[in-house]
Formats: sequence, structure tokens, C-alpha cells
Amino acid sequence: MLKVTLNNAEILKNSVGLIAEILDEAVFGIDANGMSLLSPDRNMVAVIDFRLLSSAFDEYNVDGEVKVGLNLPNLVGVLKRVKGTDKITLQMPKNKLEMIVEGSNKRTFEIPVLDIKRDKPPIEQLTFPGKVDLESQVLEDGIEDAAVVGESVTFEANPSLFKISSKGDTTSWQIGLEKGQPGLLNISASDALKSRYQIEYLRKMAKACKLSKQVTLEFGTDYPLRLSFKEIDKVNLNFILAPLSEE
Repeated sequence: MLKVTLNNAEILKNSVGLIAEILDEAVFGIDANGMSLLSPDRNMVAVIDFRLLSSAFDEYNVDGEVKVGLNLPNLVGVLKRVKGTDKITLQMPKNKLEMIVEGSNKRTFEIPVLDIKRDKPPIEQLTFPGKVDLESQVLEDGIEDAAVVGESVTFEANPSLFKISSKGDTTSWQIGLEKGQPGLLNISASDALKSRYQIEYLRKMAKACKLSKQVTLEFGTDYPLRLSFKEIDKVNLNFILAPLSEE
């Protein structure tokens, strides 16, 4: 049995829209704890680790665990027809996901459930040497500044400083935040860390800044990056991004 309801569809619209920037299809697991997915993109460059907690729903009835494989552009197309203030109910008769939308009227969309086979990436093996908590606006503005200059972004951290930089053929840019400065909420790094990442992916990931006022970055030297966005008792959205080799 699956029947879950959100009285405000905004959080589902925003979350799925962000995920669809990177994935074209995904398997959502729905169980007693909430709706989740863990999947790499087709290029094996990025991983999305997402959970919409059961406490975010206004009605939540799930027996066991339900797996729902969906084409994400298809799902996003339906969600674009849903207003953020609409009530949305998800249920699954047979091999279709039924989405009932209630606002000024009542509409029902049926989305085919796909048989998608994809191995879960072993992200639990990652151990991040450094952790930085930022105001989300700092990251969002930094990524957009960097995109004007080059195709990659470099993150650096030491016990007292966090720096974002980018370098193009003729132009360079950087911003540094010292411990205690506005925007830098916390920094934990026992050694000097430095790693470079693709701006194309980071621009998509940084759109999640609208979900939370705070973002956590975890990385190391020439090591994957984890970006974490959380809204307490509602949503956890983590992105993991492979590093670029040093220039």
C-alpha cells in the first residue's frame, strides 16, 4: 500500500526539479522513513543522495518498502503543472504512479513506473578530511562568479581559511573567508586541502541553495566533494562530485 500526501507541493517540485538537472531517470524508495534515492549520473561523475522525510508529509501510509522507477523529465513535466500551494497525493495502483493534484480543482496524472536497474554507489566508503559550513548565498554567488571566468572551481581550506577560486585563459577570480568572518559559519580542516571540480555540475548543484540557508561542503585534496543541503524534519539533499585532475 502506498498513499502519501503533501498539503503544499513546493518542496517536492523543488527537489525533483534539482535532481532532474543531473539525472534523467531514478528509482525512488518509499518506506517508513520517507522517500529517498541514491544514484549516480550516467557519466559516473556525480551522485545524488536524497531523502524527503516522512515528517514532511501531512499523510503518510506505506506498507514495507515500495520501489518506484521514473523518467525524471516526464515527472518534472507533470510537476510543472502543479502549483506550489496545491495539495498532492501519490499512490501506486499496479504499475503506474498516480498523482492526484487538488487546488482550485482536482486533477489526476498517471505516470508509468519503469524497471530501472542501477547499482548503488558505495558512498559510505568516503571519509572527508575537511568540512566547511557556509551561508548558502556565499556558495551560490561564488559559483556564478567562477562561471564567468573558467570551466572549473577550486576549493581550498586550512584550519583558519576557506577559499574559492577559478582560472581562465586570461582571467582569474577568488574569494577568501577567514574563520569568524560573516558567511563562513564553521571550518574544520587539520591540514591544508585543495581540490578542483567541474563548474557545469556545480552550477546545477548550487541551485539547491534555495532549499536551505546553509550548505555544508566536505572535501579533501584531489578528493570527491560532498555538498549537503538540509531543511530540518523535511528534506536532505546531498551531492557528491568527482574531482578533476590537477592542471
